[in-house]
Amino acid sequence: MNALKELIKRYQLASLLVLAVLLAVVLPALLPIFRLNLVGKYLSYAFVAIGLVMVWGYGGVLSLGQGVFFGLGGYAMAMFLKLEASDPITTKIQSTPGIPDFMDWNQLTALPAFWVPFKSLPFALAAVVLVPTLLAWIVSFAMFKRRVGGVYFAIITQAVALILTVLIIGQQGYTGGVNGMTDLKTVLGWDTRTDGAKYILYYLCVALLLGSIVLCRWIQTGKAGTLLVAMRDKEDRVRFSGYDVANFRVFTFCLAAALSGIGGALFTLQVGFMSPSFVGIVPSIEMVIFAAVGGRMSLVGAVYGTLLVNAGKTYFSESFPDLWLFLMAGLFIGVTMAFPMGLAGLWESHVMPWWQRRKAPAAKAPAAPVVAASAAPAAAPAAPALPPGAAAHQA
Repeated sequence: MNALKELIKRYQLASLLVLAVLLAVVLPALLPIFRLNLVGKYLSYAFVAIGLVMVWGYGGVLSLGQGVFFGLGGYAMAMFLKLEASDPITTKIQSTPGIPDFMDWNQLTALPAFWVPFKSLPFALAAVVLVPTLLAWIVSFAMFKRRVGGVYFAIITQAVALILTVLIIGQQGYTGGVNGMTDLKTVLGWDTRTDGAKYILYYLCVALLLGSIVLCRWIQTGKAGTLLVAMRDKEDRVRFSGYDVANFRVFTFCLAAALSGIGGALFTLQVGFMSPSFVGIVPSIEMVIFAAVGGRMSLVGAVYGTLLVNAGKTYFSESFPDLWLFLMAGLFIGVTMAFPMGLAGLWESHVMPWWQRRKAPAAKAPAAPVVAASAAPAAAPAAPALPPGAAAHQA
């Protein structure tokens, strides 16, 4: 029993179980399929948020370009889906049947060579993880080996996001340009627009998200997690101890990129399109806000932060279309100022101390003493009777 309690405490399984019940049982039971599909979209962003917890909260490196990896994963999946939707029969009215419509509009007459492998679903799934990871390795290896960090690294990741956005928009014939890739309907003939398919994709997203949290928590509780926190707080001391700080940070940054790519692919499957509006600087900063609101040191908190911010964004935009940007800004500023450590910090600094104070009086109150009848003091013995005339003799 003690071993089980220690396991639950170490891996924070209780909070993970509550999150799993909320996502897998409560929300599907309460929400219609349209709203549940929106929640699935929000959860695809949560992959980026938990990656930021690893690279920013534990690694101490702020990345403002995670939208790049989210977009690369999304585009890798969108390329497969777009090729499936561009079969010769469906595109017979085009000048060149069998290629995506945006290529035909831009007068391409053949499928580009780098598109051909994406006809294979296994290749596309591998690219969802490997392409973001490869780019992350190139950027982080070049920066961390030269001990570039802090604000300089954040600016460089912003520059990468800007470059990729301009590249996607500029190469309209190969990427779909500013409109992106749309009309993505089927996966190997399976229609993803039906209600049943939306439920399946939602539960797939939930399962992969929970698995990603378990993986990241396992890393945090191991030697790598301890070293990440030590590098964040005392980098020089870790380096002088003989550890290669750059390699650990490269690994963490690549892990966050791979998670972001998975989130982008799930977003494409559930929403049915991918565009450069999810790649640039603005969405990358929003993704940092998800982690900050939830708590940059908490994996589960990052998921709650993502859900809260996106639910607020949807509600404000629907109810106050002229003011929703100001309301969202007020939400960000208020949460940051009132709870610097996010929702997870609020739980630890307010809820848990209140609960402990509430339990303390009951634990410390002494029980009323019970006195047995046999423990009562015995009465004093009566004085012996004096013989007749003894009193007069004593007098």
